[in-house]
Amino acid sequence: MAFEDELKELYDLARRALVCQAELGHKEIIFEARAASAPLRPASAMTASSEKEFTTDPADQLSLLATEQPALQAPQFKDLSEHHLAICDCTKCPLGFTRTNFVYGVGNPDAKIMFIGEAPGFEEDRQGEPFVGRAGKLLDKIIEAMGLRRQDVYIANILKCRPPENRDPQPDEMKACLPYLIEQIRLIKPRFICALGRIAAHGLLETNAPLGQLRGKWHRFQGIPVIVTYHPAALLRFAQYKRPTWEDMQKLMAEYGRLDQNR
Repeated sequence: MAFEDELKELYDLARRALVCQAELGHKEIIFEARAASAPLRPASAMTASSEKEFTTDPADQLSLLATEQPALQAPQFKDLSEHHLAICDCTKCPLGFTRTNFVYGVGNPDAKIMFIGEAPGFEEDRQGEPFVGRAGKLLDKIIEAMGLRRQDVYIANILKCRPPENRDPQPDEMKACLPYLIEQIRLIKPRFICALGRIAAHGLLETNAPLGQLRGKWHRFQGIPVIVTYHPAALLRFAQYKRPTWEDMQKLMAEYGRLDQNR
């Protein structure tokens, strides 16, 4: 790729990130200065008072990164394609008989960040890909606001089939499907997981705690740091959730940045 093309691609990425951050509620935005070889990631500018409020307390930073991490169990399959092929005809629960398409997951098989939602919706069931409806477009904007692209991360759901009328997943459905997601996590080996919404958090963390109690702190899933935030669909209904969601993403970006620096 010619230098001019690389510069244009970088400019387009920066412009999209700025626009997406503005849509998420930030009025003043800057970029962190980094070495040319490092990926560009945006950081929002804050006033002194808001910086004090939203900057991660050193005591609450991911000491997880500095401590020895328990290793994930070895995957049972060679890669995601082999795993997908092995499970795509699943009928372990009734949803296997009502789906249009099995919605496995999409993204970078070596992603450092994995986003996990609860279940496919109408458009996901129709297209066979997670987060492609209105909520998916908003998730794309959140990812771009982080200075990343959809193809840089991995996106999946607890369930691989759409519940009728988009109802909440039932416990027996989640129990049948969760092993598939766990195998995906073992194959991808992400450094961070972002649980999108209450149901995804409950399924991963085996808790019934309210979303408000799960947000704003780090959790672990089989040794992997997990951050919990609102589902993009909730942001479409309640605009006031956009700012706290962006605060959660800033927390994730801060640790992701530290990971880059410690390489």
